[in-house]
Formats: sequence, structure tokens, C-alpha cells
Amino acid sequence: MRITIVTDAWLPQVNGVVTTLLALDAGLKQRGHSVHWITPQQFDRRPCPGYPEIELAKVKRARFEQLMDASDPQVIHVATEGPLGWAARRYCLKRGLQFTTAFHTKFPDILKAAVGVPLWLGYALFRHFHGASSGVMVPTPVVLGELRQRGFANLREWTHGVDTQLFHPDACPARDRLPTDAPRFLYVGRVSYEKNIQAFLETDLPGSKWVCGVGPLEASLRRKYPDVNWLGILPKRELAAVYASADVMVFPSKADTFGLVMLEAMACGTPVAAYPVPGPMDVMLGQPDGPGGVMRENLREAAMAALKLDREGVRRFAEAFGWDAAVDRFVSFLVPALAAPPMPQLAAQR
Repeated sequence: MRITIVTDAWLPQVNGVVTTLLALDAGLKQRGHSVHWITPQQFDRRPCPGYPEIELAKVKRARFEQLMDASDPQVIHVATEGPLGWAARRYCLKRGLQFTTAFHTKFPDILKAAVGVPLWLGYALFRHFHGASSGVMVPTPVVLGELRQRGFANLREWTHGVDTQLFHPDACPARDRLPTDAPRFLYVGRVSYEKNIQAFLETDLPGSKWVCGVGPLEASLRRKYPDVNWLGILPKRELAAVYASADVMVFPSKADTFGLVMLEAMACGTPVAAYPVPGPMDVMLGQPDGPGGVMRENLREAAMAALKLDREGVRRFAEAFGWDAAVDRFVSFLVPALAAPPMPQLAAQR
């Protein structure tokens, strides 16, 4: 099957969406599918307002249509709602083509946190974007329910996965990648408005704190919290070693649709501490005191309780989130770009 996927999130960006798409690419190709990607790397680019490290495509319609035509797709999937996503939507509607979309990130919540755009306006725009989709892939049942309440239709639950071979307790057997006092509390993710990272940095915890990631708040937070250890962005194998060396991975976000970093940490045997909100609730299967982590309204209580979890049990819990099932589910939701013509009516019998 020839699959064309259009995405505004791609390398060299480092985030959960890119990680998911790269794993999807590998899984689709392993199954014999031909995958054609249209990404910002094929266009001139400009920095995203408020997130200068993310480059958005300067989409020229003729160039975009040329790339789409050349891919000769049997199915089309639009992975993001950025400039390329809107160009793909317009391309499909103009030609009467079916396509699927994905809701990876709560961008309306990000827009509200970053620039004050009202939630109702952000969700109205995204509802319009996804309204033309033949299937909107959503990472968790909780987010699916939230979108349904906001008037979204054609929703499909598409659970993500984790590379359990790369992210493994043996990634750092000596657990010495973080050479500071134990317990070592780790945050991994974008250092940005929507991640609520300040809740982690302000929480009174013993031992030491580590932050792995970059973003628009990094410079100011480095100055405000000089005792925190800042790692920036790391290659995946080094990141696995960092996970394996940490005692607890703290996930303070209240706006994520899934939170892939939680699965990566748990696959390395490191328990997660989080708030009981969508994202963590889905990953931890709704268990406040589950085998993979602890959820509390008080982040310090969650972090201290997570220290007591058995690391082998944490790893076993993560092993259930492999990628094979996620890729197969994605394929099952795809639709033919060209809808089958209606069956001709049977001639009336005389």
C-alpha cells in the first residue's frame, strides 16, 4: 500500500510526536508498505512563534501539490495541524480525496498558555480542521471523550507504544549516568509553557533534580534554578541511560494527550510520579498506585511514593506497550484516498 503522510513535526525536532512518527515509519515499512513523507525539510522554513527551535514550512501551493501528485498515494494521513497539515487538507478537499488525521497535541491549550487564545476559539479551529477527516486518531480514551464532548466526530482510539529494546534497565546497568546525590528526580520533555515544569522545579524534594530538554523557558529557568542539573537534548541511547540512572521520573504536565516519556522511563525500570490527569491516567491505566507509577494531587507525595516501587515491576508494566499493536491499529484506521464508486442500481425487473 502506498501511504503518504504529511506532518509539520519532523526531524530535527525532538518531541513525542516525532518519536511516534519515526516508530510508525519503521513499523509500516516492516509490513511492506511504501511510505512517502511530506515534511518541513522539503520547504523553506521559518521559526515557529514562541518556539524558535521548531521550524515551520513556508508552504508554496504549487510545490506542495507537486510533491503530493508525485507520491501517487493510495491513502493519505495528515499527522499535524500546522501549515503543511492545512495544505494537505486543502489538497484533498479540492480533489475529493479521503484522508485521516491525528490529534497528537492539545495545541488549543498551548495557545492559551502561550499567547492567551481562548480555549473555545482554539478548539473551534481544530474542530473545523478535523471535521473533514474520515478518521481522527486520538492517543487515549480520556482525550477521545474530551474531544467528543467538544463536538469532534469520527474519532478513533490509537494507543502509542515504546521501543522496549532501546529503553531498557540495562541501558545503564551501574545507574551512574546522573552523578549526584540520590534520590535523583528527572524531568524529560520540552521546557515550555504547557508542560508545567515549574511545578517540578518548585517541589521540595530530597537528593537532586535533573532536566532533559529544551524550550522557550529554558534560559529563564536555568537562571532561576541554578541548583538544578540541565542536560539539554540527548541522543536516544544516552537518554535511555539517563532514564535508567534516575530514581523517579516526574511528569508535571496537565495538558499532554499521552506523554510518551512516561513509557520510556518505565521501560527503563524508572517509576513515574504525576498528577491524576489525562495522559498519566491513560498510561497508568487509571491506577493511582499502579505498578508503573504514582499519581497524586500533591506532586511531592507522588514522587516520594514512587521511590518505593519495585523497578522490575515497573519494567514488566511497560513491556505491554510495544509498537506492533499500535502500528497494526493505525493501518486498520486508514481509508482509501479515492472512495469506491457507488454500486450501480439494479435495473427494475419487468
